Amino acid sequence: MDTATFDGIDVALVGTYPPTQCGLATFAASLRNGLLAAGCRTVGMIRVAPGEIAPGRRSGAGGRAGADRPEVVACWDPDAPPTAALRAAARYGAVIVQHEFGIYGADDGAAVVGFLRRCEVPRIVVLHTVLASPSPGQLRVLAAIVAHSEVVVVQSEAARTRLLHSVAVPATKMAVIPHGAAVEPDGAVRKLVDAPTVLTWGLLGPGKGIEHAITAFARIGTLVPQPVYAVLGGTHPKVRANEGERYRDGLVALARQLGVAPRVVFDDAYRSGPELRALVRGADVVVLPYDSRDQVTSGVLVEAIAAARPVVATAFPHAVELLGGGAGIVVRHGDPDALASGIRRVLTTPRTAIAMRERCRAMAADLAWPAVGARYARLATEVRAARVAA
Repeated sequence: MDTATFDGIDVALVGTYPPTQCGLATFAASLRNGLLAAGCRTVGMIRVAPGEIAPGRRSGAGGRAGADRPEVVACWDPDAPPTAALRAAARYGAVIVQHEFGIYGADDGAAVVGFLRRCEVPRIVVLHTVLASPSPGQLRVLAAIVAHSEVVVVQSEAARTRLLHSVAVPATKMAVIPHGAAVEPDGAVRKLVDAPTVLTWGLLGPGKGIEHAITAFARIGTLVPQPVYAVLGGTHPKVRANEGERYRDGLVALARQLGVAPRVVFDDAYRSGPELRALVRGADVVVLPYDSRDQVTSGVLVEAIAAARPVVATAFPHAVELLGGGAGIVVRHGDPDALASGIRRVLTTPRTAIAMRERCRAMAADLAWPAVGARYARLATEVRAARVAA
């Protein structure tokens, strides 16, 4: 792609960012690299850090507390006015805001609306979650986000359809850009154990459906060699704060009760980047047993496809959309027998697994971060040009 098309635009990103350990922070770091690869001149990070900014050095006072990386140009605690964040954003040609309801403070994250209303540069908002039934407060915030941004980005057709059912969004104000992933066909491969591996990863908590996958694992039947189910990731910090390790402990107890504890591996280390991708490439099948019927974006699903791993997933909207072409198997929610059947099919039918991997490889080019970054760079350039021409 001709990066000169982007005319060296400077872009600011707003959202959580490492060292915060969450999918949104990982997304922001990867998108920043993708934008730079696409030809953006600079990409500054306005790091949303709830509760991490020391008294007297809050973002409203102009401080950069927590800015321990040179690309972080401001830190913003949403409980304080966004003065420093707005001042930093004003130095860029466009701003791309990552949105989740849970990171912008009280009142359904209303602080993001104040930032968007006062921001003087073109605003693009990436909606990482589009709820099927938003509360009245969430709906008000969502409508205000649409009103105070030049473009809103969703990451799947399912999200686009759902958003249009919730809020009136002109076609010119909406774009669909997929969640990016690192595509490394020749990347390193690592296995936690020397056995066929079924893998689930991500921060744990109720709703992840891991209990259904463990039950399914107990019903797979006798396979030679015996597979191992690896569950990677620690308990979500918010879940741990509210209920400790009750969910994880319950999963361990369930595996013991069903007699599969020796073949279920729990690894609570937080992994990202090359280490995580090597482990994903070492899996024989990725299982996403989520309880949610609403999930219109799954970064884990995209990463699995980018790694060319066959996927068995419950029928959440993003899985139905991406796996329908043959990259995996979609099963009913809360059905361990269906999960077991899907896992067994991938592990015991090489032709099926090979066909799924080939389909994943065909999809991967559009999901690669350089391609995704180029689409965001082009969008930022377009909204900037429209503002200048107005």
